[in-house]
Amino acid sequence: MNIRAAVEFRSVTKVYPGRWFGRGQLMAVDGVTFRVEPGEVCALVGPNRAGKTTLVKMLLTLCRPTAGEVFRLGRPSADRDTLARVGYVHENQAFPRYLSPVEVLAYYGALALVPYEAVCRRAPALLERVGLADRQREPLSQFSKGMIQRLCIAQALINDPELLVLDEPSEGLDLPGRQLVRELVQEQRARGRTVLLVSHVLTEVEQVCDRLAVLVGGRLLHHGSAKKLRTDARTGAVRTLEQTLHSLYQTPSA
Repeated sequence: MNIRAAVEFRSVTKVYPGRWFGRGQLMAVDGVTFRVEPGEVCALVGPNRAGKTTLVKMLLTLCRPTAGEVFRLGRPSADRDTLARVGYVHENQAFPRYLSPVEVLAYYGALALVPYEAVCRRAPALLERVGLADRQREPLSQFSKGMIQRLCIAQALINDPELLVLDEPSEGLDLPGRQLVRELVQEQRARGRTVLLVSHVLTEVEQVCDRLAVLVGGRLLHHGSAKKLRTDARTGAVRTLEQTLHSLYQTPSA
């Protein structure tokens, strides 16, 4: 029996139009095909402007593919009913600064169709988990970047998502915060949940991910285990992930 993928891209292409009569078009994603299985932690890695964020946007229906198909939790991405089952950490989250952490979680819980009683039950535990229990009633205007990032992680979990999409979740976090991200990802996997992680932190990728998809110049160059990527097919020599990715990033398409 064919199990539906949690995330699937089928020959997906995204072209952004040029500013002057179609000239200077940008090919952000070029014929990308891969899938993330239920319960899997998959990293999406690549240099800047590789197309990673564009893939995430298409997955979350923030933009549409020019060609190809995108599926989320077994349904076409255009089916917005599945969005309430997704948690998302944006790389540059901008919460209203006058809200408190409790109010942020209540707001995002409502957006994700979580009953108010469930939000009230989950919020204190989540804020405790991310280290903000003692600041839960304070306005965000008094928060540092790292504290905002911790809150962003909490809001992504308020709906107990089946699919968790993390776009640079460790941005602005200290060492304990980065350890928290790794622990939360591992907890999600242990519960059979799916995680798509976009990250430049290679130690994070190697420690928590089952597979990784490498994008360079909008094209998928690898989808599989990090160990397989690091092993030279001809000699059997094993390089570090940093060395391997650096070599891939030097391809002409980069």
